[in-house]
Amino acid sequence: MEIETYSEKETYGLGQLLGQKARPGQVYSLNGDLGTGKTVLTQGMAAGLGISGPVNSPTFTILQIYEEGRMPFYHFDVYRIGDPEEMEEIGYEDFFYGQGVSMVEWGELIRELMPPETIWISIEKDLEKGFDYRKIRIDGIVTALDETGAIE
Repeated sequence: MEIETYSEKETYGLGQLLGQKARPGQVYSLNGDLGTGKTVLTQGMAAGLGISGPVNSPTFTILQIYEEGRMPFYHFDVYRIGDPEEMEEIGYEDFFYGQGVSMVEWGELIRELMPPETIWISIEKDLEKGFDYRKIRIDGIVTALDETGAIE
């Protein structure tokens, strides 16, 4: 599925909708160049899960855990992972196969560790279509679209 957003608010809103529809045990991989809106989409997802506090990319800590929503939210940033063993040291399987939702920024870098049912999201910019334009591709999720193209 491809979705186009034309503002940060729309990208956030898509994340929020994904968070509202998320189920325990889901794992999302979020990929895109720096500055494409991965953190904005993740912040929206956190809001959709009922998390009201600040959500930032855990670039240097690798994992940030949020437990205040309707289910735990595990936000990984694996950009700096040099070896899959580092993920094992974190105990990633407890999160991926637990009762929360996992969002893994740069998940393609650890593809061999990602569960088969991972929902893959990629975000791309196209400056010819506008500074805030994003093309967001979601693979591995079954959903319905309403007549406006919004996820139901």
